[in-house]
Amino acid sequence: MRYLLDSHTFLWYISGSSKLSSKAQNIIDDIQNELMMSIASLWEISVKYSLGKLKINGSYDSIANDLAENKIEILPIAFIHTKIQASLPFHHKDPFDRIIVSQALSENMDIISKDEILDLYFKGEKIKRIW
Repeated sequence: MRYLLDSHTFLWYISGSSKLSSKAQNIIDDIQNELMMSIASLWEISVKYSLGKLKINGSYDSIANDLAENKIEILPIAFIHTKIQASLPFHHKDPFDRIIVSQALSENMDIISKDEILDLYFKGEKIKRIW
């Protein structure tokens, strides 16, 4: 299965946080699963890090190692993702979350996220939020 990780999911996973659900932990740990992370999530992390709103073990550069060690691929933003995002209702105002929802819909990937408001985007879809 292919899964898209939300920013907090990735950060909690690499830090070993107890905030990560056991279901999310099991999916990420399963080497049979293909894990993806949006470039938008990396952008969000870099913005929050540079503003001092986010602490990371090590430096921001360590994120690249964390991605590689955990075999998490970076999903670029394509025009189709922005096209879908432009048509989404404003259940969520956060542009980072809106684009990852668009990517999940376009790429047919479930999102691993604690953010329950994302469920509103997946009503009637095969895609779902997992936590």
